[in-house]
Amino acid sequence: MKSLFFCLLQVWLMGTFLYSQPSQPHVPALAEPGDGIYSFLDKFQVKSPCNLKYFYKLNGLRSKQGLRSKKQYYLPILIYTYNGKSIRSTTGINDRPWAEQIQQYNELMHQMGLKTEDYRKDKELWVPYNRLHCREENTPLRTPVASGNSPAQPTSGSVPLRGTYPIFGDKYAQVPLESTTLSGCVYYVVSGHGGPDPGAVGRYGRYNLCEDEYAYDISLRLTRNLLAHGATVYQIIRDKDDGIREGEILPCDKDEECWVQSPIPINQKARLTQRSDAVNALYQKNRERGVGYQRLIVIHIDSDSKREKIDMYFYHKYQDQKSLQFANRMKQTIRTKYEQYRKGRGYTGTVSSRDLHMLRETEPTAIFMELGNIRNRNDQSRFVIEGNRQLVANWLFEGLLVDARSQ
Repeated sequence: MKSLFFCLLQVWLMGTFLYSQPSQPHVPALAEPGDGIYSFLDKFQVKSPCNLKYFYKLNGLRSKQGLRSKKQYYLPILIYTYNGKSIRSTTGINDRPWAEQIQQYNELMHQMGLKTEDYRKDKELWVPYNRLHCREENTPLRTPVASGNSPAQPTSGSVPLRGTYPIFGDKYAQVPLESTTLSGCVYYVVSGHGGPDPGAVGRYGRYNLCEDEYAYDISLRLTRNLLAHGATVYQIIRDKDDGIREGEILPCDKDEECWVQSPIPINQKARLTQRSDAVNALYQKNRERGVGYQRLIVIHIDSDSKREKIDMYFYHKYQDQKSLQFANRMKQTIRTKYEQYRKGRGYTGTVSSRDLHMLRETEPTAIFMELGNIRNRNDQSRFVIEGNRQLVANWLFEGLLVDARSQ
């Protein structure tokens, strides 16, 4: 009986050690615009049931209470003063595989730019709460991924790798993680037409230029830029065969699909409803997860008289102030780029409201953009020249960055 008593006492003391609040300080971090609790914890790879529960307790939050932008919160990550010898002697836990995981975690946080210095240099060792107190979770390390594209791959050398995304094609599939500036931001990128509908068709010598192919290529390049800076991106219109393509002529085809693998119908109303329903379903799902910043970008290329030269212009939702501000920020960015790179040429792009299905029937803050006239020879160079397609995607990305930072 005495022996049993001491065994039970030992078990109770072990349980108390495992689940009592640690005395070490915790890593502080500012919540950025659009951060929900899940995305905030996921940014630091500590999203787990145990860490979530502890995060609420640590910051005095009620269950399902949201975050306030620019407010500092304490993460479920303990800070140990590294003794310069080993992780095991620093933490007092003599478990080699566990110590190796903590080492990998700290190196990854440093590579991602979330931790300023290597732990061996600043003597600051980060240990996620669940790896000390809820070891049964044993959450594997990973590089960040964007929903709906592909699992991420391990980091390569000293360059963080956001992930490998086959949708971009073999050459561009690997996406580097250049920053986490847009972490917590969600984007829905919809390129116009697709499937049985090529959209506007222009002539370029003996070739046809199909609007859906060039809008899709630019949208892929934009999506890749967003991923590289930490955003979550949903490419609503997808073509498993056509990644980011080089050269001038992008052959027309009809095998595009709508999120996730739905054939695109011939009927225009059904086609538009299919993509707006896909966006709205994802929007609601992300909203329930606590994501605040969500944006819809619809990309088209106009068709007008061959003589009409058209600058990029933007439509916003009718009587929607956020959508109007979004469109104006995009327009101002493009204007600035023209003044910088094509000084004296002038920019005549406009912002206006229009009763379009993809604006009227979708829930996220949205813009609908026309990137030029596919029938005008001068405008065609904006799409036919590969470098210009990338430049357009880069400029649009910078406009999105301005909008995200203004929130």
